[in-house]
Amino acid sequence: MEIIYWQWLLIIGSSLAFFFLSPLAKTTEQFYKAIQNNKAPSATVLTGSLIISWIFAKSITNAANLGLEFGILGGIAYAGYYFSFAVAGILIYQLRVKGNYKSIHDFIVSKFGKQAMFLFSLLIAIRLFNEVWSNTMVIGTYFGDSGTSAYYWAIILFTVLTLAYTIKGGLSSSIFTDVIQMIFFSVLLLIILFNIFSSENFKVQDISQSSVWSFDLGLNLFFAAIIQSLSYPFHDPVLTDRAFLSSPKVTRKSFLWASFLGAICIILFSIVGVYAKVNGMQGDAAFEVGKAFGVIILLVINFIMITSAASTLDSTFSSFSKLAAIDLKLGKTVKFGRISMIIIAILGTIPVFLNAEILSATTISGTMVIGLTPVFVFWNMKVPKISFYLSVLCGLFFGMLLLFKIFPAELIFTEGKYADLLWINFWGILCCIIVFMIPKWIKN
Repeated sequence: MEIIYWQWLLIIGSSLAFFFLSPLAKTTEQFYKAIQNNKAPSATVLTGSLIISWIFAKSITNAANLGLEFGILGGIAYAGYYFSFAVAGILIYQLRVKGNYKSIHDFIVSKFGKQAMFLFSLLIAIRLFNEVWSNTMVIGTYFGDSGTSAYYWAIILFTVLTLAYTIKGGLSSSIFTDVIQMIFFSVLLLIILFNIFSSENFKVQDISQSSVWSFDLGLNLFFAAIIQSLSYPFHDPVLTDRAFLSSPKVTRKSFLWASFLGAICIILFSIVGVYAKVNGMQGDAAFEVGKAFGVIILLVINFIMITSAASTLDSTFSSFSKLAAIDLKLGKTVKFGRISMIIIAILGTIPVFLNAEILSATTISGTMVIGLTPVFVFWNMKVPKISFYLSVLCGLFFGMLLLFKIFPAELIFTEGKYADLLWINFWGILCCIIVFMIPKWIKN
């Protein structure tokens, strides 16, 4: 029973510390743009914030479980999603410098109109909604089995405490705590890896021998992640909001470093799953490895989950408030931003009670937005406004095919798990590009 008390102490203690340490936002510049003392975040701060806000609790849980399932290739496959930072960093740099756009919404409105912006905002809102429940559910599993009262109370308390310090400072609080959370994550990850490599049951060569490099054993997911990375970052305001805080050059530099370092972090954490695979463990890889090493390491892994979930959750709250207040112009005040945070916290917690699947929050939503690929990759091309709708709706159609598993088997050319994910995304992006171009061809 003692470990449960320690876990409660970690959640409550860390959240209260963040609440008292976080800056109090008094102006909209502080609350929505993280401007402190008239300064934007530096390259180091921005890089750390980007990495930790994308190393979600569900990300490292998935990385560990994929390491258990596929070996180190599982971690590399999941790290493929971090190519998103490089794509976003390069394209948003061009949007800012060559297009002189002030935000993603500014670009969408000026090129495709307000109706397109509302559709785009809906995709973003769905993304943020998913981020709440898919991360808090991971925390719940460390306190009790799904459906138990301890499981639900842990989720509710964690959500409320994270909401409290984010309400205090908005994006300023989010970025301030990101730096602390990134330091915690790095130290705790090193502690876990030190214990794994010090174990008699694990050798360095076990990593290279843990995988067979084939499509059915991990490469399906890797290539699907690379394909989705062409559109995935643009429906995630946690990432794109940070792309307009600092100067274009600082931002591009931070995004490129975050792409590399974030992928490394995910691959390193997947070694937890590789250890579990080598030692014949079953179930949740991170949890089982923690138990195998004893109470201290289990608490370390638990604290990593708390740290990574909190970093994503506070970013989700601040991004939703900016979406509602600034991008949709529903009420550009700090008070309205705080109210909107409470709304997304409540709505986003509802799926917890409906037993939603964690991994689906990444893979299916990533397919749903593949229609954004030509919108941003060909951002400087003159196309009719209808092109946006055709491409986005085409992406949603392919996302539905994945969701309901009704894609023709004849168009899937590899075997194994995630084969449907890979080929639905491949054919989907191809179709999205074609329908995006058709109005331009007709007009010409």
